[in-house]
Amino acid sequence: MVMRIVDIPVSKVYVPAAKAKTLESEKLEPLAEDILENGLQNPIYVRVGKDRYVLQEGLHRLEAVKLLGEDTIEAKIVQAKKA
Repeated sequence: MVMRIVDIPVSKVYVPAAKAKTLESEKLEPLAEDILENGLQNPIYVRVGKDRYVLQEGLHRLEAVKLLGEDTIEAKIVQAKKA
């Protein structure tokens, strides 16, 4: 699996409904504060979809970055596994 780390627009990240249901909003503020103080320590994981990126991992990091008003987020692009 080849991975590249790139900055992507937060607005282009699609969160699948099932993943969105796992959001624990009480985690966002402390995480946002940590990102503000220390930067994003681990990029989110996305795969390339049609005109967007599909979130694979990192929902709380993505939402915390949105809370901070950032336009971009560091992401690892993962390739979909071939069937």
